[in-house]
Amino acid sequence: MPHLPIAQASEIGLDQSRLDTAYELLRGWTTGPDAPVPGGAIVVGRNGKIVEPKFFGRQGAEPAASEIRRDGMFLLASITKPVTYMAAMMLVERGLLNLSDPVMRYIPDFAAHHKEETLVLHLFTHTSGMPDMVPDNAELRQKHAPLSTFIDGAINAMPLFPPGTDFSYQSMGTLVVAELVQRISGMTIHEFIRREMLEPLQLKSTGLGSKGFDRERLVRVEVPDYQIGSNFGWNSRYWQELGAPWGGMFSSPEDFAVICQLLLNGGTYGDVRLLSPSTVQAMTTNRLVDQPDIPEAVRRSKPWGLGWSLNSRGTSRSWGDTLGPNVFGHTGATGTMCWMDPERKGFCLLFTSAIRSRAPWRLVNLSNIVGSAFV
Repeated sequence: MPHLPIAQASEIGLDQSRLDTAYELLRGWTTGPDAPVPGGAIVVGRNGKIVEPKFFGRQGAEPAASEIRRDGMFLLASITKPVTYMAAMMLVERGLLNLSDPVMRYIPDFAAHHKEETLVLHLFTHTSGMPDMVPDNAELRQKHAPLSTFIDGAINAMPLFPPGTDFSYQSMGTLVVAELVQRISGMTIHEFIRREMLEPLQLKSTGLGSKGFDRERLVRVEVPDYQIGSNFGWNSRYWQELGAPWGGMFSSPEDFAVICQLLLNGGTYGDVRLLSPSTVQAMTTNRLVDQPDIPEAVRRSKPWGLGWSLNSRGTSRSWGDTLGPNVFGHTGATGTMCWMDPERKGFCLLFTSAIRSRAPWRLVNLSNIVGSAFV
């Protein structure tokens, strides 16, 4: 069985009453005609096992949506990014990609607009100066542009600042990493993730994009104002099937729990090894300290690994006040959060369908409760 075994909370060092508090809080947010959160799920694991997953609310953001499905697949949004970076790190381990190389070694056209000095490392750590989105992002989506058009736009993008001198969160940098995987492997990023990661782990409810899955399983999410009434919103067939490497992965909570456990295991799950322990450590420790021109305040307040973020304690980016500085994870705009604690050997998945930016404190509230359940 690919999924983690289910255990009682007390068996794995978790306080059931604390978890119940988190469950009741999310149940309250997802109940009633004016529920602020359409639907969600919570999965907490420790020592290689999980507590029974809990599901709340509706399958979609529309008021008449049916009850959320146990086999529902959530749009992870930016939690997709570290999975894309994990794929690239597999190529690093095979001697096919170097983080210390200029990107233009692999993509010569990337040198446009004086990006010759941009290293692959800068793309992994959001220090490349790449824009978050291409300027004509909405127009391309409205035209149902293929992923290759977004890739061309990212390769030819104008940088915001010289590489390695500042931090700016950048989806397009992630897309360029996906293109590196494509050019080096000869597979699409979708094929690479499926063949090299998901199939070995037997994860049948996870995919970069929704192709091949029953659309009724896809949890429909709230959309930003600019997507309302459009033909390209997060719930459109176009966007669901595009499988954007920076935000288009779908996964069930129990499937993604396997990826969390693999990282806590140092890159292995069962008899499958995707990454070495040293690679996992490199991905989950602050790599801004390796870049001498990054301001000290940025290094300290926005710690970032190779694709995975570190908990930014004492800032509005923190995932919780009960989590330590070595906790790593990611959040997503669709209302998702995951974190892994290597010291307590546990993890938390908070998957919802409410836009995170409208009330980011909700996920932090839940995360604080779950963090306090580790005893």
